[in-house]
Amino acid sequence: MGHREDLLEGAVRCLYEKGYARTTARDIVEASGTNLGSIGYHYGGMTNLLNAALERAIENWGLELAEAIMSADAEGLTGAERFERYWAHMIDAVATHRPVLMATYDAFVQMDHSPDVRRMIANGMRDARKLWAEVFHGIDAELEPQRADQVGSLYQALISGVLTQVLIDADDAPTPADLTAALRTIAASL
Repeated sequence: MGHREDLLEGAVRCLYEKGYARTTARDIVEASGTNLGSIGYHYGGMTNLLNAALERAIENWGLELAEAIMSADAEGLTGAERFERYWAHMIDAVATHRPVLMATYDAFVQMDHSPDVRRMIANGMRDARKLWAEVFHGIDAELEPQRADQVGSLYQALISGVLTQVLIDADDAPTPADLTAALRTIAASL
């Protein structure tokens, strides 16, 4: 790896260890084995590097969740069983990924002051909606863009809402069984 990738990987580690707001340039340099000048040279500054690290960490987490969905599907589970298995994995993953997930809230606060942060978050959500539509229901966003966006948006809203509840009060957050029961109730009333 070169300095650019070393910095990015070091910054991702720092996000997990310290979070977005508490990570310093010196922390990243120590974690990456590079030097302070490398941050400006490769990323144009600390904010750009932290944003790239946050984007990488969230992307990795999203891909991990997608893999959990696809592996659950491969085991021949029903749709409801696969849905519950996914939510169990997502809720359990909060403990491991909590610092990065909390860092997203730091980024949300910054987006009104940084068009780059807003663009990163918007692009990430757009990509996530396509991913959820594909992995949950096999909807190809290229072939059915409106349907993929509709289905993906519902999953993105669920993920954001459940994630917030788990981060704030995991003991009182909905369980996977609660979510499945609620979905069945909603579907039955349509």
